[in-house]
Amino acid sequence: MRKALGRRTALRSMAAVMVAALTIGAAACSGDEPEGSTAAEAGPDGVDDGSELTMWTRAPLEKQAKLLVEAYNSSHQNKVKLTVVPNDDYVAKVGAAAGADGLPDLFAADIVYVPNWVNQGLFQDISANIDGLGFKDSINKGHLSAGTVDGKAHVLPFVLDLSMLFWNKQLFKEAGLDPEKAPASLEEYAAAAKAVQGLKKQGVYGTAAGLNCGGCLVFTWFPSIWADGGQVLSEDGTESKLADPVAQQVYRTWNDLWKSGAVLPASEGETGPTWTAAFTEGKVGLMFYPATLLSSTPFDAGVAGIPGPKGGASTFVGGDGIGVSKDSKKAAQAWNFLNWMMSEQAQVEVLAKNKDVVSRVDLANNKYAAEDPRLVTINEVAGKGETPVALNFQQAFNAPNSPWLTLVRNQVLTGSGDLQKDNGEITGVLKQ
Repeated sequence: MRKALGRRTALRSMAAVMVAALTIGAAACSGDEPEGSTAAEAGPDGVDDGSELTMWTRAPLEKQAKLLVEAYNSSHQNKVKLTVVPNDDYVAKVGAAAGADGLPDLFAADIVYVPNWVNQGLFQDISANIDGLGFKDSINKGHLSAGTVDGKAHVLPFVLDLSMLFWNKQLFKEAGLDPEKAPASLEEYAAAAKAVQGLKKQGVYGTAAGLNCGGCLVFTWFPSIWADGGQVLSEDGTESKLADPVAQQVYRTWNDLWKSGAVLPASEGETGPTWTAAFTEGKVGLMFYPATLLSSTPFDAGVAGIPGPKGGASTFVGGDGIGVSKDSKKAAQAWNFLNWMMSEQAQVEVLAKNKDVVSRVDLANNKYAAEDPRLVTINEVAGKGETPVALNFQQAFNAPNSPWLTLVRNQVLTGSGDLQKDNGEITGVLKQ
């Protein structure tokens, strides 16, 4: 299966998507090429000549982006000027800039958008540069695949994020559960959530989820299907398999949890911005949670891969890819940043040191990961994760009132609805 990786977080507005589609379409038709040298003409390391580079990233990756930019700026003549854009505004901002030939030199993109944006010509071809990297085969293959069209690569991994099972060890202990042992299946996960709920502690719930956030749900529930050997889409990304038997088991488990009262009630209306807050505040026993939040979780939490109904472990390896924009006239300098970003210095001494996942498998067992067994677990599970590529993924899954969201809410909150019909609606959007 062709894979890409992408973290699906807060939902984007339909208006923003429509604006982006129009302006990006205009950009694709313009045919203009940036002046100046290409990245490939700059040599393997790019050019470090004191140029100012502009970069955009979306707010969920602000912490990692700032760390990388500060480290680069302190060690290079080139200087990167970073702009952090609110998540809900990012698609529209990129679309408007693309239509006006005003994209920054470098910009990161949630992998949900990378296939479309590459097809629309928003990124420059950096294949020759990537081919020249001695560690090319160690770079996360999902990110490279998402940005590759007709054999030409356009993006590198910027920041990886994984969906993982986190649990509050103190609440597990209070509930009579082994605080050092992860639930081995979705069935055990549900039993643990009910045990924590049974404590009847004021404001404490067994588990939580973003039940009105399509992006949150693909990030956290798709891995349960993969863990049991199921798939969520056809290989070409045009057919939904979310009415298959493994998926049905996932819905039944969550429907039972919801009816039992073990799910944080606010989960029903959670659209994304605060979907992890209750766990971080120590008010939830266990949940599927972003690995990037490990460093900011203020209590002792266990970490494991997301299990399927019968066991196994998987993850949705998310995050953003980054590339040189079609409008950059400083591609050689921009490559200098990208080349450094993939170096051991950046991957280990900036990202791994901050308890983030590295984008190179050859650096997974680094000295910082070795200090925290949870990081080793995260790096190991990363190799078991996947995310299917679909050009219409946003409309089918992440958009407000997406058919995926309708399916989940029908199956979990009401235990009703025509599953085959709802699944067919997803396929209909994917085929558009």
